[in-house]
This record gives sequence, C-alpha cells and structure tokens, in this order.
Amino acid sequence: MPDRPINILFLCTHNSARSILAEATLNHIGRGRFQAFSAGSSPRANQQPNPLGLQVLRSAGISTEGLRSKSWDEFVAPGAPEMRIVITVCDSAAAETCPYWPGSPVKVHWGYPDPSNAEPEKKPQAFELTRQAIAYRMLQLLSLPLESMGNAELQAKLEALYKS
Repeated sequence: MPDRPINILFLCTHNSARSILAEATLNHIGRGRFQAFSAGSSPRANQQPNPLGLQVLRSAGISTEGLRSKSWDEFVAPGAPEMRIVITVCDSAAAETCPYWPGSPVKVHWGYPDPSNAEPEKKPQAFELTRQAIAYRMLQLLSLPLESMGNAELQAKLEALYKS
C-alpha cells in the first residue's frame, strides 16, 4: 500500500455519467490505494450527475455521497491534488485540448459509449452495462504495480488495458 493514494482524474465533457461512474467505482474498489476524481470541460449546469448513473452505483453498493458534476478547472487551480493519471472516458473529451496538468500525469483514453444516448426504455440497462465495463477495467488497473512503474511503462500498460 502506498504512503498516499495515487490520484486519478476521469474526464468526460459533461461530467454527468461515465466519468462519475469511474470516479465512484475506483474510489470504492481501490479505497486506500487510489483517490479518484472526475471532471468535465463543460459540466452540467445544475452540478448534478445523471440520476440513472447514481441509481446503478447505489444498486451495486457504491456510495454516491459527494458526487457532483465539476469543471476540470478545479484540478488545475492552485492547491488542487496532483494527478498521476488522467483518463478521458468519452470521445469528445479525448478530442478536446486539455489544460496543462500540474505534475505531467500520464494521459490515456478509455472510451465508453454514452449510456444517456440509449433509447429511453433501454437506458437503465445501458447505465448498468457501462458501470460493469468500467468496473472490469478498474479491476485490471488494480492489478498493475503502479507504484513501481515509470511514466512510459505506465502509459503502455494503460493503453494495453484499453485494447484488452
């Protein structure tokens, strides 16, 4: 176990579904070893994550306390936690020019389809399947010896996880 948690930031344009699912899931299964955060370039105006995302998290026994949509500007401000890894989870965020992240974290893209775009009657299932896909990748992340990896090796391993 590291002396302090490894900080990971998940980005998605609106920070209302996929990035929130990733933040909550990693904080749940990686408690103590990781500290996950999420943000977006254009977060939802009301600062509330998608209710279906919160519902599937609660159904899986994952806490939703304190989850909110937030701007990535919070993570480049003075005093913000320094990230080791920044992961975009939607294609539109991956295509955007990201701000300079203090500490030069490893940056990778792990895209997931937006469950919000599913047909209305299929949305609950789409959110649950997205949560499961994210959880599977988080379990793979937990198996990596991140504490002993340099940035180049870490970048390669994280990109390989996306392709697996």
